[in-house]
Amino acid sequence: MGQFSNQPLQALRRQLRSVLVGPQLAAFLPALFLGAYWYGGEGLLLFLAIVFPALLGLSGLMTRPGAQENWPVDAVTGLPLREAMLAQFDRGFEKASPGKSINQVCLVLEVDDAPQLRARHGHIAADQIMREVSDRLRDMSRPEDLVTSLAYGRFGLVLKGGMRMDLEAMIGLCGRLQSAVGEPYSVDDARVLVTSCIGFCLPSRTPSQNADAYLNAGENALEAAQRSGPGSLRAYTASMHKSSGPSSHTGKEVLKALEEGQIVAWFQPQISTDTGTLTGFEALARWQHPQKGQIAPSTFLPAIGNAGLFERLGEVMLFKSLTALRDWDNAGLNVPNVSVNLSADELRNPKLFDKIRWELDRFELAPERLTLEILENVVADSEDDTATRNIAALSRLGCQIDLDDFGTGHASITNIRRFDVNRIKIDRSFITHVDNDRDQQSMVAAILTMAERLGVETVGEGVESVGEHAMLAQLGCNHVQGYWIGKPMPFEETAGWITELRAKTAEAPSLKKQA
Repeated sequence: MGQFSNQPLQALRRQLRSVLVGPQLAAFLPALFLGAYWYGGEGLLLFLAIVFPALLGLSGLMTRPGAQENWPVDAVTGLPLREAMLAQFDRGFEKASPGKSINQVCLVLEVDDAPQLRARHGHIAADQIMREVSDRLRDMSRPEDLVTSLAYGRFGLVLKGGMRMDLEAMIGLCGRLQSAVGEPYSVDDARVLVTSCIGFCLPSRTPSQNADAYLNAGENALEAAQRSGPGSLRAYTASMHKSSGPSSHTGKEVLKALEEGQIVAWFQPQISTDTGTLTGFEALARWQHPQKGQIAPSTFLPAIGNAGLFERLGEVMLFKSLTALRDWDNAGLNVPNVSVNLSADELRNPKLFDKIRWELDRFELAPERLTLEILENVVADSEDDTATRNIAALSRLGCQIDLDDFGTGHASITNIRRFDVNRIKIDRSFITHVDNDRDQQSMVAAILTMAERLGVETVGEGVESVGEHAMLAQLGCNHVQGYWIGKPMPFEETAGWITELRAKTAEAPSLKKQA
């Protein structure tokens, strides 16, 4: 009964809001007060001064939506949590006229590689960045909008709609939000640059008239954006719909996926900055679920780690990668090598060297065709004798050793020499905006100078634009990899990509390095 008894008051409030915030009243309000004073004197002016704020209060415009509710807040950002966002949507659906869409837009923004920020810069610095991100989002929002924390690095926004809250307007707004979040952060006198992905759902596209479905649509759009690469943006469509529920997977599920071949290798190309030719592929794990479609690595890799299945995943990826090399050779395609990531669990296995050597012999492939990528923090924490022995033995065998995520850990020059590292992969956090940020250029130039003096080649990761590609070539980076070069692709698409690259580079001039 209480819900229905409030309907006349809510209708009156909606009518008052439409009048009080309308552009006509805003334009003539000064003239209205001046006319009141001119024709009615101080008495009429005083009357309007009392009545107008009362109307604002009755309409609810003088109170922030949900301000009266004490929602629990996120410990890092101080933002309300998911429950507040759902409650805001619930109110919006209650107020919507029959047959009309909700007057709110669902937007979900996530900082790219947010969990890795803690590993790179420490918990205190990463939390500081998250607080600044939340402050920037609140500064960009209006009083009637709501900013919430959905997870670490993920933010939900409830935006009050309007006459111009259409697809074009939302794309422009999302671009401004991404630009604000992408401004540099100062952490311990160092500049940190981040990017973000955004997914949003317009009121007319919501799959169901309830809060859970609306927020789920926004998060599905975000996942679609993340699959397209860092800094991407996607609007929700019906093809993205999937039922809400926990995103984590059990150890039994991921083990079944590994054993049934659902987890496969996709390949992302690396090219030379001198010639533009292909220098190799990196193998990346992708889960093709028979019912749910492609599942993001950020979702299933933690489950694999929790289940202790990284070694089994490594076996699958090694087999798929060597199979791809053999098939490329049989097809007459020149792929110099393929890169496979080695986890800390694999490196601690005393039989790792024998396993890789046996697989290379079985496929009749030279060891230099296989590149093993090792995270910088694994090399830095090289007190494990087994890991040290494995890296050294694989290097002596002839396998190429890549030091991954360089610049985010604490690997010393001594360790680079001791493990006979062939290439260092400059982390994406240094590559972002390198074409127009002088500080980024200086840091990358310093890394490249060090690598040149050590006789180590370099790979720039996460190249997302022609400007970043050109600047890395000019600074002297040997290889580049990223969505601008080529997205990760299934094996079946690699032959066409290689053929297309050959045609592009047949007569293309090389990019000259700076002296």
